[in-house]
Amino acid sequence: MYEPNWTSLLPPLIAIMLAIATKQVVISLSIGIWVGFCLLQSVNPLAGLALAIDGIVHVFSDPGDTRVLIFTLVIGGLIASIERFGGVRGFIRLLESRSWVNNPQRAKWLAFGTGLVIFIESNITLLVAGSIARPLFDRYQIAREKLAYIIDSTSAPVCVLIPLNAWGAVILSLLSSSNIEDPIGVFVSAIPLNFYPLAVLGTSALVISRGIHIGPMKAAQLRTEQGAVLWPDAAPMVESAIVKPNNQSLIAPQERASTMIVPIAAMVLSMPIFLYITGEGDISAGSGSTSVLWAVLSALSVLWVELFVNRRARLEEMMSSFLEGAGAFLPVSMILLFALALGDVANLLETGSYVAQMAGESVPRIIILPLVFVTSSFIAFSIGSSWGTFAIMIPLSMEIALSLGLSPPLFLAAVLSGSVFGDHASPISDTTVVSSMAAATDHIDHVRTQLPYALFSAGVSTVAFLLAGVILL
Repeated sequence: MYEPNWTSLLPPLIAIMLAIATKQVVISLSIGIWVGFCLLQSVNPLAGLALAIDGIVHVFSDPGDTRVLIFTLVIGGLIASIERFGGVRGFIRLLESRSWVNNPQRAKWLAFGTGLVIFIESNITLLVAGSIARPLFDRYQIAREKLAYIIDSTSAPVCVLIPLNAWGAVILSLLSSSNIEDPIGVFVSAIPLNFYPLAVLGTSALVISRGIHIGPMKAAQLRTEQGAVLWPDAAPMVESAIVKPNNQSLIAPQERASTMIVPIAAMVLSMPIFLYITGEGDISAGSGSTSVLWAVLSALSVLWVELFVNRRARLEEMMSSFLEGAGAFLPVSMILLFALALGDVANLLETGSYVAQMAGESVPRIIILPLVFVTSSFIAFSIGSSWGTFAIMIPLSMEIALSLGLSPPLFLAAVLSGSVFGDHASPISDTTVVSSMAAATDHIDHVRTQLPYALFSAGVSTVAFLLAGVILL
């Protein structure tokens, strides 16, 4: 019989260190799972390996975990279909045809507002906002680095505040697997405490309204005003590698904004309906994993019906697009699968209880939240993944909160804030790379110009979590 001790820390620590060193999150998580089961089997590597494989398979025995894994694949198929059949381009054309932007300030607010409205998934937010605003930024001599900063500040920071999208589904699944009785309630309660995303949105709005330029951003703006879109040695990243316009032009002769607006609206509006149904009349008691899966399937169905009725695509084309998008999200689904398995073995080892005991004995309560925020930030910055950090830190932080009788929403907010900050500032983050692509700017220039603003928001968040610890814990 295994008794919790310092060795129960090894699985998550090994997974974290290997992920930071190798940038291979799936392999790192799998080694952590294997080490955990070895400990349960008195350090028997062969028996531990067999149990580790069974532990990964066992994840599918939980309906909630299985639903969220399927959801990640379906949302990938939906996003790819919207892009491929002209939804994104149609939406861009709609905005351009209205001539709503006629000065530099409105161009910046357009990029900001687009990020707030398109919250289905962070990368599609970046692509839409960047594609719409980049020609306007060039026309009004606004630095492309400023565009990359604005759209990066309104993608992940917005998505992490919304429970009705891909990010929300992942977070709710991890909360459910962490013995949280009311995942949706905890998520919603954490929104006003999610200090970093709120600070980023407030900072970017202030930067736009006041025309604030800090450090490298000031030099980039001066260069743009002098007629140079990029630095002489810059290597701009181009978004066409992601949007794949050649494929779109082959099968999407009609580009309609409704192809994007209607499915997204169907998904958002159906989510509370399914929560009401699964909760038998009580939205707060509804199943989050079931509701988000049904909602995204509804959105996909609406899209397919629209395409089929208007004869804009054949069934084989729709299925091909769906499978292509689902395949693109397979790495995300794999990360979640292995992370859920690591969480299961950590529960068997009672890792969270042991950490909570140590924290309760040696760490002042007022610095626990800043410590969780900083730890999550470091992991996310190092591995370049918010979702990978969620998978590691949410189960651990929830166990600590429950064991110490502290507020789960506060701990969840600290993890989410730190994960988004680390991802926001990391040069290897996918959202940072896609921001550079969507703005057609040099990637390193984007990282350099954005970092001062991100550090300011992180500083504000650290102080806010410290004060929250003093007042609320």
